[in-house]
Amino acid sequence: MDVLRFNRRAWLIALALSLTASALLPNTSATAPVGADQQANAQDQDDIVRVSTDLVVLNVTVLDKNGKFVTGLKSGDFQISEDGVEQKIAAFSAEETPFAAAILLDTSGSIESRLTLGRSAAIRFLDGLREQDVASVYSFDIKVEQWGDFSPGRDLPPRVYGLKTKTMTALNDAVVRAAEDLAKREEKRRAIVVLSDGGENYSRASSDKASDRASLAAATIYGVNMSEQGPKRDLAAAGTLRSLAEKSGGRYIDTPGGLQLRDSFAAIAQELGHQYTISYRPSNRTRDGKWRKVDVKLTKPDVNARTRRGYRAPKG
Repeated sequence: MDVLRFNRRAWLIALALSLTASALLPNTSATAPVGADQQANAQDQDDIVRVSTDLVVLNVTVLDKNGKFVTGLKSGDFQISEDGVEQKIAAFSAEETPFAAAILLDTSGSIESRLTLGRSAAIRFLDGLREQDVASVYSFDIKVEQWGDFSPGRDLPPRVYGLKTKTMTALNDAVVRAAEDLAKREEKRRAIVVLSDGGENYSRASSDKASDRASLAAATIYGVNMSEQGPKRDLAAAGTLRSLAEKSGGRYIDTPGGLQLRDSFAAIAQELGHQYTISYRPSNRTRDGKWRKVDVKLTKPDVNARTRRGYRAPKG
């Protein structure tokens, strides 16, 4: 009996020690709360690493010498190089898949006389989307606001019709916000359509950061210059729109209205539906934070490929 009592007491002591040790050990099944800055930092690094060390995704538009879309190409028709070093294609798709588009409507003071035209341009772009495509509308001035989640709706959210122009322009911040939201989407083809005069005077983000974030999200930027044409047009601002578009492999549209704008929007929607999506794992895994130049060439003559110019490697 004494032996039984001793064994029971020893078992209870061992159990207590085990529970105490478990309480002292870190709980690996839960996530400790993180400060906002740390969380943002971790997210930034995660985005960079995911793109540059796993897969670099390129959405490629291929046109013939007459500017017509070239279809029917195979993986072997493409040659991808990074900083001059040929890369092995890991995945290839030529399907007409759905895409997600973020429409950025400039509501800053410099666009006051053109805001109605900007809203009309946004509606015109939405009208040209296919049933399976989704879009979301944002406005930007001193702050960036999203007016509804990505959806197949083909009209502007009601609150957009009541927007008034404000003073300054946070264009780069708007591109960063749209790129971050698009990066969470399941659609591999993503677009940012900027309806603006290209002015920038309020963003926390630089134009390089805006381009980098669009690149991380594999989002193609289309810059539509909504300012009046003529001697009063801000050429530096126009250059900002053009640069954002060209770095991402997109297009700069210089005509703010009329049939030419309608045709341009139709071409954008058609382009996004006919792109080739190509992925590769970069052979250079150095974490130096440097820009990696990407080139896409085709083995077929008389065709031209357009895609983003590169991406920024992780650092540290």
